[in-house]
Amino acid sequence: MLKHLAKAATFSALGAAEYSIATLRQRDAKGTEQRRADAILEFLLRMGPIYIKMGQIAATRSDLLPPSWVDTLRVLQDQTPHMSKEASRRAIERELGGPLENTFRTIDLDPVASASVAQVHIAELLDGRKVAVKLVKDAVPQQIDESLSAIGSVLKLVHRATPRVRELNLPKRFDEVARLLRPQADMTHEAEQQRRIGANFKAHPYVQVPTVLPELVTSRMLVMQFMDGIPGKLSETVGFPRERLAQRLQDVIYTMLYMHGICHGDPHPGNVMFTADGSLILLDYGVTVELSEDEKWGLSSFYYACTRKEWDVAIDRFTRYFVLTNKKLDADRETYNAQMAEVLRYHFDISSNQWSTVSYFNDVSNVLRKYDAQYTTNFTKVELVFLSCEGFASQIDPGIDIWANARKFTDRYSPYMNAEIEKRFETGFAEQMPTSLAMRDRARSTLVAPTHIDRYFFPSGFPVFVKEASGGSVRDFDGNEYLDLSGGYGPHLLGYAHPVINAAITAGTERGLVNGIGNAAEIELAELLVDAFPAAQKAVLCNSGTEAIMIATRMCRGYRRRTMVAKFEGHYHGFSDQGMVSSWFRFSGDSKRPEPVAGSLGSDPGTVHNTVVMQYGDLNGLARLREHADELACVILEPMPTSVVALKLEFLRELRRLCTELDIPLIFDEVVSGFRVAYGGVQVLADVHPDITCLGKVIGGGLPCGAVVGDARIVDLAKSSQDPFYDYENKVFAGGTLSGNSLTCTAGLAALGYLRAHQEIYVELEENTQRLAAMLREATEHRDIACRINARNSIFSLNFSHREAGLYRERMAGSNFKATIALAYYMRKHQVYLPELHSFLISAAHTTEDLDQIAHAFEKSLDEMLADQLFVV
Repeated sequence: MLKHLAKAATFSALGAAEYSIATLRQRDAKGTEQRRADAILEFLLRMGPIYIKMGQIAATRSDLLPPSWVDTLRVLQDQTPHMSKEASRRAIERELGGPLENTFRTIDLDPVASASVAQVHIAELLDGRKVAVKLVKDAVPQQIDESLSAIGSVLKLVHRATPRVRELNLPKRFDEVARLLRPQADMTHEAEQQRRIGANFKAHPYVQVPTVLPELVTSRMLVMQFMDGIPGKLSETVGFPRERLAQRLQDVIYTMLYMHGICHGDPHPGNVMFTADGSLILLDYGVTVELSEDEKWGLSSFYYACTRKEWDVAIDRFTRYFVLTNKKLDADRETYNAQMAEVLRYHFDISSNQWSTVSYFNDVSNVLRKYDAQYTTNFTKVELVFLSCEGFASQIDPGIDIWANARKFTDRYSPYMNAEIEKRFETGFAEQMPTSLAMRDRARSTLVAPTHIDRYFFPSGFPVFVKEASGGSVRDFDGNEYLDLSGGYGPHLLGYAHPVINAAITAGTERGLVNGIGNAAEIELAELLVDAFPAAQKAVLCNSGTEAIMIATRMCRGYRRRTMVAKFEGHYHGFSDQGMVSSWFRFSGDSKRPEPVAGSLGSDPGTVHNTVVMQYGDLNGLARLREHADELACVILEPMPTSVVALKLEFLRELRRLCTELDIPLIFDEVVSGFRVAYGGVQVLADVHPDITCLGKVIGGGLPCGAVVGDARIVDLAKSSQDPFYDYENKVFAGGTLSGNSLTCTAGLAALGYLRAHQEIYVELEENTQRLAAMLREATEHRDIACRINARNSIFSLNFSHREAGLYRERMAGSNFKATIALAYYMRKHQVYLPELHSFLISAAHTTEDLDQIAHAFEKSLDEMLADQLFVV
């Protein structure tokens, strides 16, 4: 794994007997600084692994320490004293429980690298695989415990004896750091952290993590995939631009902290190698830093506010998430804010091109001390990672602009374009679609359009205003025709202005629009819906998918006489308070046991608190239904979540079985998927049937419509008993002035009747879906752009990220929001209307020629996005 270290450094080739401090001192014409550096090196080596770790961090600070110090201390990164061959053999065989020859064909008992805690040997397994064997040195675990205990005792003494130091609460803070350092001698812990980080970077374009061999991991030994590379300290020999290599290092560390929530805690040059083409190989996971979802949100939102120079917002976020406040600070918050604003303004604006993490943290600490306040202990760990990263990146590229790179990183995870690109689009679209832009500006004075212009989190800077829509295309007021991939967010499966639906609507308007009074179309539509779902017996009509969800959950609360609802993270069920819980970009709690989060400001806290949030696809997580069985009114989910386009059949079957056992009603939200993916929906494809199905979109033929269909025992709760007193105590209200109106039902009947008679449409749609998806994937792969495209049954999910679409929060963590939003506008330039959201749709009206045109527009857009540096390469 560290073969180049052996070639590059003569120390690594020497045996333990030949290695000594005296060897390190054999230099000519040593000055005072060199003698001091040697003395420090000798002291750190003598004191043991914890002190060596301090020296490793110091060796990255070429910007702060004399060159001779940095050069001397670098040997601590991979060239510290190691065990003899005999001792190494004994230790490895002890961990294996038998002779070396039973496991390895060959093994070099001279380590290729030796750092503060462990040494690394190269070996070959009996099956021919080349591996690296990481072995904890004898006595190191005891030395770590002794060193930490000694330092802790000294700090406690200083804490008691020195009043001015007491406010720093050093013993408590050191305990947290000690908790971070202690596990580094436990190889089982390190193997698990290495596995987790490796999974996060699977398929990343320029990050590699050695694969662990779990069957050869013990508390003192870790065997992993051998990876060859150029040592971090020899970064100048990598055949890749120095400034881009440094930016990649910074980007990787920031990705782990901001997005993944688990980060390599010790990124010094001894723990990173490079390939000749600029990839990073991350080694040594003994020290890692983990951030909660709340802390990730706080870190990202704080730095984002700093990029926008919104100092008051930044201070509020930083203080809320990373400062242990007290009465003194709270009482003088105005002055504190002013002093913090001065610090932020200086570092993030005035001197940002000369960024210094050390200076920044020092200035923030000085402000906090004035109010007897301090960082949270976890932020102290983040500080150490930032310091190590900055030191190493500065060694790779002495001219690096740390803040500029940080801003580029943070900027990718906001939906807003930078000023230069936005101005270019404004100019281009002013020429291409001036009327749409004029209507956008006109709307600002009177209209808030949260669905398509002022969309929550994903606002549309350059909306298209449609004059005509036909088939798979829309035409704006300037005559531009766009292939449409929004489909009105789902209703227009057959395309716009389908002749069968148009004829039905025309006839319906001629008969007069009837609502609130019985009409034949509502009975016929209910019959058609019930017939389409094997488990359905009754139907209630309403005006939207959101209404359907609200009615269904109310029915289930009435049926069970319970109030709690179980839903799944990332599943959006309309704009009700319940439907939006944990549906967006804000998460909380452990990934296995998420905590409910309000979907937006104004949500009822009681409703949020009364929600159990689980993970789609997590079979073990279904055990939580048993925990809350006596409290739950229902379980609701999208059987095939449109945000990630995933269908987990085994999970759905087990969920159905468990809900049946516990007598908890199961609701499928098929508002998007119902009659789109198949005649009936996902439940027909999966052969898994819920108690209640919520519908919308397609069933209205393009007009507003919703429906609840399902088990008569539950649906009949909305049916009067003709005893008002009984109704109040035992029935639920479901009403709506326009529910079941004649025009919508007529249009819906036409759409569903056509689909029932032409189910070959679904086969063609799936063929077209896979054809377009293949072309899009080929375009991104050809350009080495990290992009995940999931697609089936006319629904697409596109995500600029190296991570597979697993858990929803993992998908969102690392998503390049800026690129996703920008893609919509680049495609718009090339006559394709792509919504700025995370998913898009094709319709039965799209031809193969249309798909080719979409793929061509996608290729041209990617090329322009690369030229505009929307991707880190």
